[in-house]
Amino acid sequence: MNVQRFLAPTSREAMAKARSVFGDSAVILSSRSTGGGFEVVATAEENLDQIAAQRLTPRPQAVSEAPAVGGRRSLQERAELQRPVLGNSQSSVEQDTETLAMSTLSFQDYVRERMLRKRREALGQSAQAPVAAQPRQREAVVQPRSVLPTPDHNRPQQAASRSPQAGSGAPSAVEARLTGELNALKDMIEERFNTLSWLGNSRQNPIQSNLMLKLIRSGYSPAVARAVLERMPPELSAADAFKWTQEVLTRNLKTADASSSLCDEGGVYALMGATGVGKTTTAAKLAAQCVKAYGANSVGLITLDTYRVAGYEQLRSYGRMLGVVAHLAHDAAALQDLLNLLSNKRMVIIDTAGLSQNDPRIADMLELLASPKVKKLLVLNAGSHGDTLDDVFNAYKNADLYGVILSKLDEAPKLGPALDTLIRHQAMLRGVCTGQRVPEDWQRPDAASLVRLSMGTTAKSAYDPQSSELGLFFSQPVTNPVTLDAWHV
Repeated sequence: MNVQRFLAPTSREAMAKARSVFGDSAVILSSRSTGGGFEVVATAEENLDQIAAQRLTPRPQAVSEAPAVGGRRSLQERAELQRPVLGNSQSSVEQDTETLAMSTLSFQDYVRERMLRKRREALGQSAQAPVAAQPRQREAVVQPRSVLPTPDHNRPQQAASRSPQAGSGAPSAVEARLTGELNALKDMIEERFNTLSWLGNSRQNPIQSNLMLKLIRSGYSPAVARAVLERMPPELSAADAFKWTQEVLTRNLKTADASSSLCDEGGVYALMGATGVGKTTTAAKLAAQCVKAYGANSVGLITLDTYRVAGYEQLRSYGRMLGVVAHLAHDAAALQDLLNLLSNKRMVIIDTAGLSQNDPRIADMLELLASPKVKKLLVLNAGSHGDTLDDVFNAYKNADLYGVILSKLDEAPKLGPALDTLIRHQAMLRGVCTGQRVPEDWQRPDAASLVRLSMGTTAKSAYDPQSSELGLFFSQPVTNPVTLDAWHV
């Protein structure tokens, strides 16, 4: 039996010495603090069975009664005192801790020692049991270390009854996955063939090919261009085909009724959008129109912009020019109090803070404006890229938008991306801002004029495709094809 004693200034160093001798299989038998440092008695894990067998062997009485040398007990005496009484499985954790002089660093060693003690108790009980019961006792000892379940004579029949279900379930999952992949492959092949066929017909039809190039150069997406041109009657001339295309785009661009404006409708309006799109200036334009039509007492101004420097001061300056008091709301309670205070106003305009379409605070702002009486207006920069406008719409898709306001039309090189986004998302256009002047640079939306302005672009751009490059725009399948109203084609 290889049992060694290790002495070191600290418990960590003593345990390190034990592990350096016995490796990872080292088992701490006992540990205590001495005058010369910390003492650890350890052995290898493969010696545990030999130690347990020696513990079961009767010891001479003289060994336990031998006097200690120099006032201290020998290693055998201390091991004998730490040996638990056979059959006593009620030893408490407190007694084990006091016996082993356990510290926080030796907790893992204490756990090993306790598991060893339980195994010795089980071995002692099996030694005292009859010979006929020994196999069952030994099985009970080995079972905690085994991953096999308790034997059951009915289990083979249960496994046999479950095996057809398991065998039938696995192929069904694989079959469903393969079916989905085949359907996706089929759709892709059909879309590719339809695209190639459509491109071939476009090359044979110069009018359709020229209109397709015109739409792409105007900023419209290939999805909208294809959805419009594949419904064009083939017998139209070049002029009639161009006019027909403009009429289709006009009918599919939703705009508010020209006979009424936002100030005529009245209510509570909240202007939302990204940073720098002109929400505060748009709020001032709407307030100026209402003041001009119904007086200064008919308008209420509220701002939630507490992030931007001088954001409240800008709206307050516009309010002084119009004779309207601008209020600041820091939270939901203040906003509700101000809405109750201004409930007698014909029109209440809420200016919100500019947030990026990827800002997680958009959800908090939408929750703040969750009242059903608040009409949410999304302000979009007409000069933004089409992908940027799509991201903005996706960020506010849960906002229950009342409408959209296009700003900075005077700065937009192309109106095609903005109109294309409004058509694909079926959003209602409520107003158009064409400059910074208040309130002169505000116009009611006219779908025909906007489409005609977008298609009348003659400036050349480095991003304009050539006729030979149109195949690149339609080489990939259209994942979300545009559905046009049949009555508007």
